[in-house]
Amino acid sequence: MSARTQGKRLPKILVTRKLPSSVEQDLTAHFDATLNETDSPLTKEQLEQALYDYDGILPTAAEKFSASVLSKPGLKCRIIANFAVGYDNIDVEAATNAGISVSNTPGVLTNCTADIAMTLLLMSARRASFSERYLRKGEWAGFSPTFNLGTRVTGKTLGIIGMGRIGKAMAKRCYFGFGMPVVFYNRSRIDLEETKSFGAVQLNSIDQVLSEADFVSLHCPGGPTTRHLINAHRLAAMKPTAHLINTSRGEVVDEIALIAALQTGTIAGAGLDVFEEEPKVPKALRNMDNVSLLPHIGSGTLETRTEMGMKAADNLKAFFAGKPLPSQVKI
Repeated sequence: MSARTQGKRLPKILVTRKLPSSVEQDLTAHFDATLNETDSPLTKEQLEQALYDYDGILPTAAEKFSASVLSKPGLKCRIIANFAVGYDNIDVEAATNAGISVSNTPGVLTNCTADIAMTLLLMSARRASFSERYLRKGEWAGFSPTFNLGTRVTGKTLGIIGMGRIGKAMAKRCYFGFGMPVVFYNRSRIDLEETKSFGAVQLNSIDQVLSEADFVSLHCPGGPTTRHLINAHRLAAMKPTAHLINTSRGEVVDEIALIAALQTGTIAGAGLDVFEEEPKVPKALRNMDNVSLLPHIGSGTLETRTEMGMKAADNLKAFFAGKPLPSQVKI
């Protein structure tokens, strides 16, 4: 689908997945936009070819643009407007060296992602996934005082790894909604004035947070520096009654180590919205009763996905108008 105004050539852009209709309408009004009507994932070869065929690309976090691809000569693409806050799917340094600008969509998905983290925390604590499956299969025989007992949330300690926008939103939900003390680790020091209103205490190491928390919620970016940040050693540092919640990036957690920790009782449970090799989810995780799983829906509301799309569109419009990008990613 394309648009033209007064014979002027509009920038040619590729939208890799189907977006909310209002976003697609805005894009086709301002660009010669190729949309993904079927929402089918593009192949690696199609994505690579798009760098030669389009002036700009609007991908999701699922589409990868590696240094080897971005370093090839003769690329036409000048901007990659990522439909995500994270941008570990793009080698930003290689893109910058190739003269390709990169943008993301921060700020607009904070609350919805924190809502899903809170949802997973409650689901894991109360073994909700198992209970629902049990009932749907018709196996429930009636009330039992000792059936499928979970753990109380109110008053338990929340540990956060990565106190950015989403981490702070999660901390506030737990502190004000459930009276949970909050401890956290962040790569840089957070101003005490920012966190004292919701009782959060910054600790000096990840291991300290893991050893103190009853629930650990991950809110750190993806990429080489955080790959398998939560490994067998760190899972062993958690309480055997603790639960791990991940709404950040799948590769932050070593899934093999997590499966072993859940099977052996090293930790009590987990709630996951992201996975190492999406959309593949290990059978062991799918079969466990002490794991709650969601299909990467952290930002999955119509309002948020529309705002994300509009933010990506705004970055594209600014770029082709020769203006600063509202949310440019820089190396």
